[in-house]
Amino acid sequence: MPKLRFAAPKERRVAVVTGGARGIGAASALRIAEEGRDIVIADVEHGGDVVRQIEASGQRAVFIETDVADEAAVYRMMAQTVEAFGRLDILVCCAGVLGREQPFIEQTAAEFDRVMKINVYGVYYAHQAAIPYMLNAGWGRCVTITSGARHGATNLVPYGVSKGAVFSLINALGNAYPKRGVFVNGVEPGRALTNMVVPRFSAEHLANPGTPIGRYSDAEEVAEVVEFLTSERNTYTTGSVWSVKGGTG
Repeated sequence: MPKLRFAAPKERRVAVVTGGARGIGAASALRIAEEGRDIVIADVEHGGDVVRQIEASGQRAVFIETDVADEAAVYRMMAQTVEAFGRLDILVCCAGVLGREQPFIEQTAAEFDRVMKINVYGVYYAHQAAIPYMLNAGWGRCVTITSGARHGATNLVPYGVSKGAVFSLINALGNAYPKRGVFVNGVEPGRALTNMVVPRFSAEHLANPGTPIGRYSDAEEVAEVVEFLTSERNTYTTGSVWSVKGGTG
């Protein structure tokens, strides 16, 4: 690790990754594990494959089935993490749903509520449950995946609103606890080649999506930024949302 004046010693820390069974969540979990962290995969999908890959690298990992929209389940998962590993240092919130892609007037209140419960309440619950452990330890790093849809997505209004709310939450919490060693940030990946993105577009579009860099990202490229923000190398970034879009705009 570079000689950073305010860097904490690198330790075998413990990370919780919500939505860690696939996509950016799985890539982030694997990348963080490479740095000597133990991992909890918290997801409604079974995370056994990711757990096995992490264990093969020499780190410990467990899967805890968790619906992030269920406040009690989130708190229970965090408590189980500390019971299993004795600590909780890192939170990565990747659990999320796109929702129905349709015009606003066809969106229902029930769909809006469903998306908000997972994408906003799930992030809110996770931070409320995890941050006290970090404050007690005097060190913690939290990262949430956001989206450019926060600027407004005509056919994904619930999703866009949810990501706008998450952006505000990151800004607020990023300024809340840095003097106590807890940093809160976000990563805005644009479009990564995951199951949330690939089925929505033609092969022709995916081959030439019109981004300045000429392609969409792999999940592993986003995970590189997530890993940095959760690391001891991050000594001065909090309350920020890092763009990983292959260009601006």
